[in-house]
Amino acid sequence: MGDLIALLREYDRARTYTDDLWRDLTRDEVTWRPHEDSSAIGWHLGHQAHVAHFMIRNLTAAEPSPDPELDGLMDSANPEKFRGALPTVERLTAFRDTVAERVHARIGDIAAGKVGAPTQLTIVGTHLLTALINHEYQHDQWISEVRAKNLGHVLPPDPASDRLSLSRVDGYLVLNPYA
Repeated sequence: MGDLIALLREYDRARTYTDDLWRDLTRDEVTWRPHEDSSAIGWHLGHQAHVAHFMIRNLTAAEPSPDPELDGLMDSANPEKFRGALPTVERLTAFRDTVAERVHARIGDIAAGKVGAPTQLTIVGTHLLTALINHEYQHDQWISEVRAKNLGHVLPPDPASDRLSLSRVDGYLVLNPYA
């Protein structure tokens, strides 16, 4: 149980770092694409949440999408050249917040043993949260590159973690439970 709660804190830390990367940008900067075969920062924000919901839904609980209209757009199987028409920043923010609430609710139920197979789901939840955290950081790297190199904004400092296993690997922040 303690590991899941600690991982939820890491998930929140990763999401906070994501927010630090984009919250001070203008709407135009969030939706701007360096070229047609790239994705806007806003797409990455929606995609991070889409994957989190998809994984929670398919691995721990069958829940409907909080915003079904975004599912196709935020799927990475959708070629980059078709990722241009983004929803508003407010809608993306609401989507991200709703998904994070669902991640917390479901993982909280697992940690509290309020599920049919608590030990099995604790193992699944541990790996799932680690994957979600690393996926968040994976897309943060791209957001960082566009923020700094293309838009000319200073990057925030890397997040500080209670876990010694948060480090950079190949330029990406990674939570490595095996380190």
